[in-house]
Amino acid sequence: MIDERLGWAVSVCARVMRPLIRLALNMGVKHRDLEHVVRDLLLEEARISWREKGIEPNISQLSITTGLNRKAVTSRVRAPTDALPHTDMSAASKTLTAWLELVATLPDLKTLPVTAAEPLLSFELLARRASRGNHHHRAVLDELTRLHMVDEKDGHATLAVAGFVPADDVRSMLAFLGDNARDHLLAGVSNTFGKAPQMLERSVFASGLTLVDCDAIQQQVRLRWDAMQHELAGLMTQAVDVAEGQGGARMRVGIYAYHEARTTTVAEPAVSQ
Repeated sequence: MIDERLGWAVSVCARVMRPLIRLALNMGVKHRDLEHVVRDLLLEEARISWREKGIEPNISQLSITTGLNRKAVTSRVRAPTDALPHTDMSAASKTLTAWLELVATLPDLKTLPVTAAEPLLSFELLARRASRGNHHHRAVLDELTRLHMVDEKDGHATLAVAGFVPADDVRSMLAFLGDNARDHLLAGVSNTFGKAPQMLERSVFASGLTLVDCDAIQQQVRLRWDAMQHELAGLMTQAVDVAEGQGGARMRVGIYAYHEARTTTVAEPAVSQ
């Protein structure tokens, strides 16, 4: 039974790692780079696992848990480095989200003066509130302009997008990919081990569709998500304001849709959920 469960675990790792391997190959990442990442993460997660039991693990315990030899354990005593920004800490994303929430109910606020005397709403005031005064509005505006999300002209800033999707910035796109996929998988892993509370993780899938069908369904999902996104952002903003930024928890709610043309016929239910 143990060997069977191990086989299941290896299979699920292969499934979730395939898109990452595709990404890695397309960006020139080699086996050596991935090997270092896997070893570092094995050690980091092993330490976390032992500490959750109230034990500070020694080299032997880490070696047994990870399967790495003692030399490999001792050569990696520092936590892995992360070259990408954390999306939930971005002053630019917080400011844009707050602005989009305002525009959802007051479309005329799509264009704001960069600066203005209070109580008149300006980009400066919006950025200060969204970042809780931790970032200068000029730096936030420059970043949003660089990402082509905001246009600046004649002392005014105008929204140019309907969401924070930095398509023209590979580094930011990779950061969102990493954070979104990580939290999606963390929800699934938590549910698999029966941890409370149970996280929302659902999907609907079908085979036998045409690509035209797929496009139409994806457009319908986008429309539904736009409305829900504004509602959720409002709830989260209100909760953060009430807690005055002192809450110790974080949350990410996302949605995805993926389709592809299959070259072989797979025997499976037509529609499942």
